[in-house]
Amino acid sequence: MNNPAPLAELWRNGILESVHYGHAVICDGTGQITEAWGDPDAIIYPRSSAKMIQALPLMESGAADAVGLGTEQLALACASHQGQSQHTDRVAAWLDTIGLGERDLRCGVQPPSDTETRHRLRDSGKTACQLHNNCSGKHTGFLTLNRHLGGHSEYIDPTHPAQTACKDAFEEVTQMESPGYGIDGCSAPNFATSVLGLARAMASFATAHQRSDTRSKAQARLRNAMFKHPELVAGTGRACTELMSAVTAPVTIKTGAEAVFVAMLPDQGLGIALKIMDGGTRGSECAIAALLARLGVLDPNHPLAQVRLNKIQKNWRGIDAAVIQPAKGLLA
Repeated sequence: MNNPAPLAELWRNGILESVHYGHAVICDGTGQITEAWGDPDAIIYPRSSAKMIQALPLMESGAADAVGLGTEQLALACASHQGQSQHTDRVAAWLDTIGLGERDLRCGVQPPSDTETRHRLRDSGKTACQLHNNCSGKHTGFLTLNRHLGGHSEYIDPTHPAQTACKDAFEEVTQMESPGYGIDGCSAPNFATSVLGLARAMASFATAHQRSDTRSKAQARLRNAMFKHPELVAGTGRACTELMSAVTAPVTIKTGAEAVFVAMLPDQGLGIALKIMDGGTRGSECAIAALLARLGVLDPNHPLAQVRLNKIQKNWRGIDAAVIQPAKGLLA
């Protein structure tokens, strides 16, 4: 990965202390770069930022409509949720609808990311289960697709028809052959692409309403469901949820592990993809907020924008000690 650019910085008393380097691309609906920082051809794992791509076979196969999935389930299929009851209750109900249960998931047990939910579980003497895994909605989408396809139970196998369908969709919307895959935190294969490829995919989702083919209709439904239910896509206090609540236009935003962020801007027909090379979430949240403000869809003075664009670090006595800000020139 050549020549990453500075995207976010930490300043302490007027001295630059740390820099988050990375790659970012803004792409239009024709697949052309409108702006870029770093190396657009840098190969990355999109991690959970690709969940709406992984949900395309669920839609295109007819599996989603066959069981009557609504916008809440579609949002959860693309979610990296907090494990709150608003997430787990809905996933459990969805599994019940398709005649399956928590035991059929293959995402693994993950304690809830939400602190209050985690403490409530502990105090009640209960333990976390696979429903609390941030990817349980995506995996329930895989199970719904697999039920439709009639495949075997190990739907996370890279050679399983559900995953080969995901790979095909992934390569088509990124407009490039994937150089390979890694195993994600939830055990599903995660296909690599370039930052440009990921931005092209997001631009394809952003402009989906301008087309009428099966894939475009699926893309528009997934994108719109995510924007309609930002609280299901992530949860309380999370950047995806809060930024989608703060934007001045219908922008759909999604993060991925190791500091990946994407956004779909349907009014402008643009897609954004970025990756912070050190994997630091504070850097990726700052950078995506800056790019949204740069494109005029996020008021930089909005309180939910300010906590990313000028994130104050306090010391143990509660004194403001440092600030994380976008790198020079990124915001405007």
